[in-house]
Amino acid sequence: MNQPQLQTGPTLGDQHEMSFIDHLEALRWHIIRAAIAVVVFTLAAFFAKDFLFHDLILGPSRPDFWTYRMFCKFGAWVGAPDLCIDKIGFVIQNREMSGQLTMHISTSFIVGLVLGFPYLFWEVWRFIKPGLYPHERNNSQGAVFFVSVLFMLGLLFGYYIAAPLSINFLAGYVVDPTIENQIDMQSYISTLTTMSMSCAFVFELPMIVFFLAKAGMITPEIMRVYRKHAIVVILVIAAIITPPDVSAQIIVTIPILLLYELSINIARMVRRNDTARLNAQLAENKGVA
Repeated sequence: MNQPQLQTGPTLGDQHEMSFIDHLEALRWHIIRAAIAVVVFTLAAFFAKDFLFHDLILGPSRPDFWTYRMFCKFGAWVGAPDLCIDKIGFVIQNREMSGQLTMHISTSFIVGLVLGFPYLFWEVWRFIKPGLYPHERNNSQGAVFFVSVLFMLGLLFGYYIAAPLSINFLAGYVVDPTIENQIDMQSYISTLTTMSMSCAFVFELPMIVFFLAKAGMITPEIMRVYRKHAIVVILVIAAIITPPDVSAQIIVTIPILLLYELSINIARMVRRNDTARLNAQLAENKGVA
């Protein structure tokens, strides 16, 4: 009578379980390294309190801010002195006992996330990349660089253009001259960070279109057909990002429209490259046959 053979090696199910555990272990270390980077940048921002708040955060609240000075120069150049912003009509106040300490910690954390974003995305990309096919990895080279550059460009645009225009409009809007604008510190920083971060993520549109085009979910023809609808959506986004000021909405809308047109060209380039790759594979298969 034959005795059943004992299995000394791992079964197929055990191999899958070990592979899944190794996968989670790799993800855990990616998260830990990204968290360490964010903590390091957060601590650096926390100890650079004077620069962080006086120069960076509170910069748009003073009339000597770079954007306001540029508007004054541009207004003088085109003969439109009304464009010059030489006065900010509000005072920032703190109304809570622990408000400044809490704001110092939370703002440092936000700055840490912003500065650590390129490394954070790089860690995410390192986790995703092994699961891609070779041609997908080749086509996605430079993704971390372009995502980081677009994020920083959008952040700078929000900080130097969208946020100052919004702050100046909201600070100068009065329903009665007897009412003084005394803005809470939390409200001011929330407006500044919302404007800056919104623009940072909106500027990722070309990369989003690139990945959607690679997945076959979007084509340049679709983007051209729905261009008018996209313009309406962009105007809505600009209205959400900026206050109800027509000039500010136009200034924010223009770069987003340019990014949309750039995205159409990116989708066209992706399809052209994919078509060339498929034709090369077909020619190779015919040659082998």
